[in-house]
Amino acid sequence: MDTMSAEQIREWIVDHVDVAELRGRRVLLIVPDYTRTAPLETLFPALRSLLRPEVAALDVMVALGTHPPMPEQQIRTMLGIADNDPCDDVGLFNHAWDDPSQLTTIGVLSEVETQEISEGVLSMEVPVQINRRIHDYDVAIVVGPVFPHEVVGFSGGNKYFFPGISGPELLNFFHWLGALITNVGIIGIQDTPVRRVVDRAAALIPLERRCLAFVVAADASPYGMFYGTPEDAWRQASEISGQVHIKRRDRPYRQVLSCAPLMYDELWVAGKCMYKLEPVVADGGELIIYAPHMKDISVTHGSNIEAVGYHVRDYFTKQWEQFRDYPWGVLAHSTHVRGSGTFSDGVEYPRVRVTVASQIPREVCERINLGYRDPASIDVESFADREDEGVLLVRKAGEHLYRLRDGISTALPDH
Repeated sequence: MDTMSAEQIREWIVDHVDVAELRGRRVLLIVPDYTRTAPLETLFPALRSLLRPEVAALDVMVALGTHPPMPEQQIRTMLGIADNDPCDDVGLFNHAWDDPSQLTTIGVLSEVETQEISEGVLSMEVPVQINRRIHDYDVAIVVGPVFPHEVVGFSGGNKYFFPGISGPELLNFFHWLGALITNVGIIGIQDTPVRRVVDRAAALIPLERRCLAFVVAADASPYGMFYGTPEDAWRQASEISGQVHIKRRDRPYRQVLSCAPLMYDELWVAGKCMYKLEPVVADGGELIIYAPHMKDISVTHGSNIEAVGYHVRDYFTKQWEQFRDYPWGVLAHSTHVRGSGTFSDGVEYPRVRVTVASQIPREVCERINLGYRDPASIDVESFADREDEGVLLVRKAGEHLYRLRDGISTALPDH
């Protein structure tokens, strides 16, 4: 499948973004942070050139979820704003998920609703909070990529509102819902209970919603772009993502070297190196998250992660009274990184050995229940071209989902 050039992106935006419906209105663009591959340095200048002369206001909010805030210069670079451009016609904002003064409650998902949406997995009342700046605008336009995703099935669309610019309660609720279903049970699937939660919450947002969704290659060039409602644009994009971002394999691997790109600068996001590869790791096999640049578990959540460690889902569910008061989003991250497994008679049996090769010290890795390997001991090229031996090298992990063909077991083949 061919990808689009920068010039084709600019032409597509002029042809497909409906300026007439936005004319004279206040518009907020909601964009990903630097941990997502996206051609924002082309998209934003094109949108700014098209919209700014026509709309009453045009601002940008970075949908951080719970990621650390981006410095303004980093946002400008990501958006392709030249150093000599004051950009004083556009406001640039970070989302602040943990500042109650920056949030507003727009509704509630009732206990009955959550039970119905989650198909009985969770049943509780959840307040729906979002960044209060939305009240300053008439239209919010999500501008973001779509990939297979461990919590919601496919990222993008209304996920840029929740958790992108949401408060913690809903975020914790649906991340734990995804963890209970499991990464393998949800990743790369369009219609999931978590996607239905996100869409139901987004329907409560008191302004018009639009979405420019796209599906990209590793170099950020789009395979396709779609504009419309968040639901429609996302669905079209997720269909393309399902074709280009899912790699099917005929066998499981006993060892996988999953190389984290530089944009994954903490384990909170580098965990995607496990999420996307877990389905093709053989029972008892090893997945190595290779990230020699990585120093932190999580700037935001590190203390909670160190307190609970990384464990399979049932480790938490069978000891729920001990863990229920920790942030559920942290528990979800823990189980997604550790992968599937069981917990019986006080003993944990993970299906996969997860090893971290980074600047996080051995003693920390052991304390949080992960394996350790000195990244200097790893010769990346020694893992290449060994798939027939059950060894897989993924040079840029985290965005392509690897999945076994239907009917293939993760058990190692007989030799």
